[in-house]
Amino acid sequence: MQCKTGAEHIESLKDRRTVYLDGALVPDVTTHPAFRNAVASAASLYDYQAANHDLMTFLPVGATRRVNRGWQMPRSYDDLAQRRKALEAWAQQSYGFMGRSPDHVASALIGQRMGIEVFTRHSPARAKALADYVDYATRNDLFLTYVIVNPQADRSKDWGNQPEELVAQIVDEDTTGLTIRGAKMLGTSSIMANEVLVANLQPLKPGEEPLAFCCALPMNTSGLRVLSRKSHEAHAVSVYDNPLSSRFDENDALLYFDDVKVPWDRVFVHRDTDMSRAQFHDTPGHVFQNYQAQVRLSVKLKFLVGLAHKITEAIGTTSMPQVREQLGLLAANAGMVEAMVAGMEAAGGMRGEFYVPNRHMLYAAHVTTQDLYPRMIHLIRDLAGGSLIMLPSSFRDWDNPVLAPIIRKSQRSPNFTPEEKVKLMKAAWDALGSEFASRHVQYEMFYAGARFVTAGHSYRTFDWNAARGMVDRLLSSYDL
Repeated sequence: MQCKTGAEHIESLKDRRTVYLDGALVPDVTTHPAFRNAVASAASLYDYQAANHDLMTFLPVGATRRVNRGWQMPRSYDDLAQRRKALEAWAQQSYGFMGRSPDHVASALIGQRMGIEVFTRHSPARAKALADYVDYATRNDLFLTYVIVNPQADRSKDWGNQPEELVAQIVDEDTTGLTIRGAKMLGTSSIMANEVLVANLQPLKPGEEPLAFCCALPMNTSGLRVLSRKSHEAHAVSVYDNPLSSRFDENDALLYFDDVKVPWDRVFVHRDTDMSRAQFHDTPGHVFQNYQAQVRLSVKLKFLVGLAHKITEAIGTTSMPQVREQLGLLAANAGMVEAMVAGMEAAGGMRGEFYVPNRHMLYAAHVTTQDLYPRMIHLIRDLAGGSLIMLPSSFRDWDNPVLAPIIRKSQRSPNFTPEEKVKLMKAAWDALGSEFASRHVQYEMFYAGARFVTAGHSYRTFDWNAARGMVDRLLSSYDL
């Protein structure tokens, strides 16, 4: 049975969306040299699922076409584990470097759909709009991005007190829908997505009702402007010199809503500050979107540990006791994250008819990995030493009859040819030290929120009664 393919996805992006880069309008993101390889990498995910449809896809009830398991709402532990295998397989295609692959926002949406009663309490009409939209997005296997964070301006002020037209907000409404004006971030993967979910993850307070909305829009909606950050793909010399950044730079962007009209059937939250919070935290939405992120990160960490081992092989240090200690520590860290994913699955439970990962274990993983990722990057760079710096300027050096013999003499390795060593170290630098790599350190540190936010989630979801109860039981077992 058929499912979405890469060619279909690329064709769907030829929609005249308004994307700006380097001061100019991008006519076609699928062919532009700043985006075309990343678009092709995203499309290849759909080709992979078409070639592995039993692993990667399922048939929704009443549908005639299989879709990615990211849209699957698990009803048992086995369903969740089967779904996770599909998430892992997709993450492996980019070695974990595409953090906003299509299964991410799909996970957020199906998590919110599992808590539809929360939306119903807010408004039956808005609940129906969400349920209908999730069904539509599922059946069409859409690639969604989201913008759920407000632009940073003056963080000492509430969002409602920021300069006019900074934060996206409702400026008008009528019988046909809302009109939105202002900015949201960080539209990661918006360049290659079909639609965008607009919401407020950050807390709002009474009086900020114009900011308290949630909706979904096609990326080519009139008035929606996408301001891309610098493209690492555009600045990559070649796949040989930048094998990751040349193909997996999913991009980030600021989205500006220039009086964008949103029809009511695409509005899921309307002028309710508490519901802006509840759609994430009173439903399994926040759990599922970040569970996907931890699954993806576990794949990425395995890749980095494998990279570290190959680096030590290339420079002949693997057998040194102190190096093996470092490699063992790296392997233990990767194993810990994998174990935490397994733990949040095994300790999960039913929420109505759906099986949901353990919330506190998820947030414990958040807090842990925010510090863990930059430490692991530092450890691997420490193992590599100067080998990451002493490299040819580009692949063109190999074609120079004067330079090539010098490179072969100076790029020696006990286990690899000079060509193999240079190729490995180029890949390592792209993962560990390039501008692309630096963006990934920042991403892994903050994609789930600042440290006080993730630690707050951990505090809020920990079973303090059980922990304190053990202390009280000890204290009550003796007296003076």
